[in-house]
Amino acid sequence: MITVVSGLPRSGTSLMMQMLLEGGMPVLRDAWRPADEHNPRGYLEYQKVRSLKDDRSWLHDADGRAIKVVSQLLYYLPDDFEYRVIFMRRDLDEVLQSQEKMLAGLNRAAGPDRNLMKLHFTRHLQELEKWLSLQSNIRLLDCSYHELIRTPSVAARSVSEFLNVGLDPALVDPALMVRAVDPTLCRQRSGR
Repeated sequence: MITVVSGLPRSGTSLMMQMLLEGGMPVLRDAWRPADEHNPRGYLEYQKVRSLKDDRSWLHDADGRAIKVVSQLLYYLPDDFEYRVIFMRRDLDEVLQSQEKMLAGLNRAAGPDRNLMKLHFTRHLQELEKWLSLQSNIRLLDCSYHELIRTPSVAARSVSEFLNVGLDPALVDPALMVRAVDPTLCRQRSGR
């Protein structure tokens, strides 16, 4: 069983990984992408995930752990594992605004027109939802980034119940998970 934290880039996946780690869950990560001004508590990523399409040989290292996999790579998860996917949902305007700010800070050009990117992400999420619903080896929990920020204890309890089903002792402690939530780090807001 592998726990996967997924979503669009800048949707709150790092925060969820930080919560799981704080709550006591082992996390598969390395140091290749250190914390920075855009994510001061770290990204908690594992570089080999980027090669998931071509190389899955390392995935056994994630067994019993949490790993972050960007939504576009979920399609490449092999069928020979069971997955619990925590999928982070965030307003698309905020996701795009956050991505643009991060890219500007790295002196990299933003993607094409924001409306075009929003349309692309909307289609991607719709197709992914259909695909996920057909996967018998994937259990899915949707997690709203703003609900998590607004009521972290409720979100932590929901995630804990999702992950701890049938486990004794519990895999993650929701009381510890909430310590990772810092609402001041939510800097991009759409006003909705």
